[in-house]
Amino acid sequence: MSELYENRELSWLRFNERVLEEAEDTSMPLCERLSFISIFQTNLDEFFMVRVGSLHDQMLLEDNPRENKTNMTAEEQIDAIADRVKILSARHDLAYRELMAELENLDIRIINFAKLDEKDGEYLKGYFEREILPLLSPMTVSKKQPFPFIKNNEIYAVSVLANKDNKERIGIIPCNDGMFRRLIEIPGSKGYYMLAEELILHFLPDVFSGYTVVSKSLVRVTRNADIDADKVYDEELNYRDHMAEVIKQRRKLCPVRMEYTRDMDKKVLKRIREHLNISENMMFKKGAPLDMSFVFDIQDTLRHKPELFFEKRIPQKSAQFDETKPLLPQIEERDKLLHYPYESIRPFLNMLTEAANDPDVVSIKMTLYRLAKHSKVVDALVEAAENGKQVDVLVELKARFDEENNIEWSRMLEKAGCHVIYGLEGIKVHSKLCLITLRTTDGVKYITQIGTGNYNEKTSRLYTDLSLMTANESIGLEAAKVFQKLSLNQVVKNTECLMVAPKCLQNKIIEKIDREIEIAKNGGEGYLGIKINSLTDKKIIDKLIEASTVGVKIEMIIRGICCLRSGVPGKTDNIKIISVVGRFLEHSRIYIFGKGDREEMYIASADYMTRNTVRRVEVATPIYDEKLKDRIRDIFRLTLSDNCKARVQQPDGNYVRVPAGEKKINAQERLYEIAYEEAAGNGSSGKE
Repeated sequence: MSELYENRELSWLRFNERVLEEAEDTSMPLCERLSFISIFQTNLDEFFMVRVGSLHDQMLLEDNPRENKTNMTAEEQIDAIADRVKILSARHDLAYRELMAELENLDIRIINFAKLDEKDGEYLKGYFEREILPLLSPMTVSKKQPFPFIKNNEIYAVSVLANKDNKERIGIIPCNDGMFRRLIEIPGSKGYYMLAEELILHFLPDVFSGYTVVSKSLVRVTRNADIDADKVYDEELNYRDHMAEVIKQRRKLCPVRMEYTRDMDKKVLKRIREHLNISENMMFKKGAPLDMSFVFDIQDTLRHKPELFFEKRIPQKSAQFDETKPLLPQIEERDKLLHYPYESIRPFLNMLTEAANDPDVVSIKMTLYRLAKHSKVVDALVEAAENGKQVDVLVELKARFDEENNIEWSRMLEKAGCHVIYGLEGIKVHSKLCLITLRTTDGVKYITQIGTGNYNEKTSRLYTDLSLMTANESIGLEAAKVFQKLSLNQVVKNTECLMVAPKCLQNKIIEKIDREIEIAKNGGEGYLGIKINSLTDKKIIDKLIEASTVGVKIEMIIRGICCLRSGVPGKTDNIKIISVVGRFLEHSRIYIFGKGDREEMYIASADYMTRNTVRRVEVATPIYDEKLKDRIRDIFRLTLSDNCKARVQQPDGNYVRVPAGEKKINAQERLYEIAYEEAAGNGSSGKE
């Protein structure tokens, strides 16, 4: 059966390889390729911080568990990761060199001192002495001076220094503490730039005067960021203060990777490695810069060349709403569906603001996971509270890498008079759920919004997501039940229409797959259509395999991790899996069970990952409106037919590009075209 499963971590690396392919794709606009080469790196950084960090923690356990699909130990997974990352890193270095060569054709160059004339060299020497040297904090390591703390993912210039007695010591200088510009323009040579860390590295002899620089390199260390906030809970602190302490602890967790750019004495490398307690296979020599974020500054210098970028796209007004009239009555009249980034998030924001000021609205309840830096959602909730509405907000403080933002938002909401609660012990609240309750002459009414993505205005322009707004009473009552349980630090244990993890999502999905299995066994046409970000839940995977073996047709769009291998003869040959990696990050989750009259359709916040299905609060909502079902079905079919940005999974777990047909289909671009066409037909196309 091992031929049917893929290791989670290695599958994720296959996904990041697809991201790298976008940087390598010469048919892409040059500046967009620069974005993807940076995204590949930041993805990999987070992978080491979280996933490799977690594997390191597993290795410390007395009972070292094996991964439940491929039976690999944590150590075996780390070794396999190291081998694969070395291959991908070499490709990343090559892609970087090729992109830099193309930039040279546009008179943009990232240079080193070997390519400078004397005049430019003198300018940089003066610049270094004036602007950088006074801000540096050089350190040496000796018997009297211990090895300094190396911060996570920051660049250091490291050198081997010899004194007059030929006794060696290590010199270390932090290079990116935010006090000076990283990308330095050379005025005498237009379009020539040098990275600050390269400038520091070059002038190390000036910094460590009195020593001979024997060898030198730029170094970056990645630390474990996988810390269980509940396991280290300090009952002496309130939960918000506890999370602030967790953030501080995370910054000091053990190193899991070291990258370096130059050959150094092996003894010195070994000394650094042993001090940091990093295994040899987690040392990676890099040809490309250790931090690629500077490419966005380069993009800014080229904005006057639109041919180097994707065609500009603006989220369109939804044709479903008449924004000259109140929105809540329009939702009461008929369910509405927004599709980001093709349609603007503005109707949802306007709905919240309208609710904050509507005299019939008595309460707003909402779950918040990730928010924009300047959140209009928070503004609306604050306004509602100040207007005397009951505002209950669950702010998930354990949203990884957004903890600090969420702590600040929770303080602001509390100050405004909102009732703020935090996530459940041991369970993250990842649902995208908003409930507006109205008391009218006709009785209590509900407006419920359930989405697949965060309430984040910025990512709503970058991620594909779906957002349902409905006045359906059954959905409203069950949403109210979810909030009631959350306020009591409990979870929902049974539902009728919604699927709500952790108690009633995985089991309901399996029941619906079982129904399709029985249909197929009885000679009918069993069908499953699934669009998610990741698939790791072994119970669901095994049920999908069972369904395939009896003839259920299964079509899956899975952007990232996929631990199931499709197309294996006699086992998964009724399963087709594609991954779309393109201009926008595919993030919407769609579940379709059955065809024709028995078709059931849901949108959800949950992927088919064990962490989502049984260890988080997630919500999937049925789609009842036939027009909306048609629309979601069209989105699914169009994405499935993509032959520009889609890759199809092979039986060995590899992915190959879908062959381009006579007619090129880029699903994301086509969906934007449709949004423009519909907005134009409604007389509202154009800039917001």
